[in-house]
Amino acid sequence: MKFGKRLKQQIEETLPAWQDKYLSYKELKKLVRLISSAPPQLAESMEYGKAEAEFVYLLNNEIEKFNAFFMEQEEDFIIRHTRIKRVIDTWGPNGTNPSEAEYKEEMAKIRKDIVDFHGEMVLLENYSNINYTGLAKILKKYDKRTGGLLRLPFIQKVLQQPFFTTDLVSKLVKECEITINEVFPVEEEERTKERRREAITVAGKGIFRNTVAALLSMQELRRGSSTYGHYSLPPLNLPDSDLLHSFQLNSPIPIL
Repeated sequence: MKFGKRLKQQIEETLPAWQDKYLSYKELKKLVRLISSAPPQLAESMEYGKAEAEFVYLLNNEIEKFNAFFMEQEEDFIIRHTRIKRVIDTWGPNGTNPSEAEYKEEMAKIRKDIVDFHGEMVLLENYSNINYTGLAKILKKYDKRTGGLLRLPFIQKVLQQPFFTTDLVSKLVKECEITINEVFPVEEEERTKERRREAITVAGKGIFRNTVAALLSMQELRRGSSTYGHYSLPPLNLPDSDLLHSFQLNSPIPIL
């Protein structure tokens, strides 16, 4: 699938509030086409220089957009992670001893919150991946079609940006998966799998229904191929876990 179509599909499948936060790939591609179609005699003209300056200006604006959104989500995730841990400490296996009815009610709420939280963090990791990939691809097009040399310095700049640095989010994802195992006990394995699937099915009516698509999109973007190179993201191998298998079983999104 061509990147433009993949990005469009990703935007359509993500949360409505996130849809205008992705790379304006189509607009940048149009500008590259406009610049590269200029007659050779205009290549050194003032108009050509203005078009190139506009392209760089738009790229910088895109990076600012990514950073602002990514850092806002990251801050929100830290707050939610702390709140979930506090609730688990109170109501979880090592917490207080409420009545069975209270325990079931609270744990049902927190399980859905955790699944939603995990899903949003995976979507943010994918947001970082797909926007980085889009920048690398549009810069490659620019250099190839215009003979320019923007890609290397610009990618070096991108690698230092907050939206590209997903270490904290990845750490929170792993901690969240540990928490999932705590609130979905493993002592009754078959029953546990069913409970996980039920919880995921419920959550699937909200944010989490897109998580499998995001995971597979990340895997596809990071997959080694004949075009894999210095600017590509490293390959991603998804774990063969019961939890991920449960996501795939209940996902209404076609697996691409």
